[in-house]
Amino acid sequence: MSSPPHSLQTSRRHFLRGMGVALALPWMESLPLLGQVATSAAKAANKPPLRMGIVYFSNGVEPQQWWAEGSGADMQLGPGVLPMMPHREDMVFIQGLYNQTAASSSSPHLGRMNLLSGETVSLDPSVIRVGTSMDQVVAAQIGGRTPISSLALGIEPNELRLEDGLSMIYGSSLSWVSPTKPATKEIYPARTFDRLVGDGTGRKLDRSILDEIRQDSQNLKPKISRDDNIKLAEYLESIRDIEKRIEHAAKEERLEGWRPTLTQPDMPRPKDELPQNIPDHMKLMLDLTVLAFQMDKTRIATLMLNNDLSQMNFKFIEGVHGALHLDITHHKQNQELATMHLKTNQYHLAQFAYLVQRMKDLKEGDSTMLDNSLLMCASSLFDGDAHGATQLPIILAGKGGGSLKTGRVLDYLDQENNGRRVCSLHLSLMDRMGVKLDRFGDTDQRLAGL
Repeated sequence: MSSPPHSLQTSRRHFLRGMGVALALPWMESLPLLGQVATSAAKAANKPPLRMGIVYFSNGVEPQQWWAEGSGADMQLGPGVLPMMPHREDMVFIQGLYNQTAASSSSPHLGRMNLLSGETVSLDPSVIRVGTSMDQVVAAQIGGRTPISSLALGIEPNELRLEDGLSMIYGSSLSWVSPTKPATKEIYPARTFDRLVGDGTGRKLDRSILDEIRQDSQNLKPKISRDDNIKLAEYLESIRDIEKRIEHAAKEERLEGWRPTLTQPDMPRPKDELPQNIPDHMKLMLDLTVLAFQMDKTRIATLMLNNDLSQMNFKFIEGVHGALHLDITHHKQNQELATMHLKTNQYHLAQFAYLVQRMKDLKEGDSTMLDNSLLMCASSLFDGDAHGATQLPIILAGKGGGSLKTGRVLDYLDQENNGRRVCSLHLSLMDRMGVKLDRFGDTDQRLAGL
């Protein structure tokens, strides 16, 4: 016999319910102990889950500006990494890792879009193949513990054109559910929000989710601890904030990048669901990633801040003007363009820093969401101007539930090639997520020193 909608019996998941809506609650200490004696075993079983988040930015970095040295609070960061300065003790700066198949590929861009698989990218135009990505290997094994096995998010749409005779599906996709099939990338905040908090039927956002579950949340408040009441209030406020920002974004008329040739539409105006302001769009997708982790709707997420060979216009950054991202990164040593590329690097890192801070601010018992996560920020190239892939820019953040020591710089440049494989990092991260493989991509070795 099923439990009544407002039952607070102990279960693996806890919900606030309204008409057609079941809103999963964030992790709280109080909830698993309702209706039972608080035992040490129950408390031990009530640990926050471990999450994995991967943030991707395209076209590499300015090599001379991308560095770190030292450790902990004394760590020094190069100009390209400065947005992470407040989080030096929460991160691991990794240099020297590479994908062997990417470094040897004859396709300077698309042949290197195997950041998370390490497999060879097919250069046969008739065959799409890049290898199953690390996040999807994890999702296949642990994704069944949550309603959504993994989230693949982005800002720019998938491109169907060819580049150097190859499909731009490579440049539009970071996450691959099989060697030949990319994960479906969602770029619409409203659709992502519906998937997280709706009833799975594409519920329209014409009424606040919070209006639907108000009574259930009021009933819950006297039954949980003071700290969990604070967490509940913050959680519901974050839902309200995202609702308001999605509504605002849908009404915006601004456009970034390409400008249309028509000043007035020559067809009926469709519903405008996609934010037309890049900073707002990126922040929404980052906040939705945090919300997905809070609700335990998924524990695995990837976010592409832009596609490879991106057409994004960064003119909203002070000092950046007159060129698309692709042109800025391919500057041929033009100092003005190189300076603008540095600014875009800093902007990308600022987005990652925002995610780190959001997760650091969310308490989970004696730890934080960041403590219980493994985050990665990376690109598929190092030197964007030279298409250099002999090493990759990679930053980790979060303690992985205590499995990762942070506040360090790890340098593998002096290692033999077998000790520099990024797939060794992937094996080590998958181990921490509870997925242990004998081999992944081009290696069977874990990353030494991680």
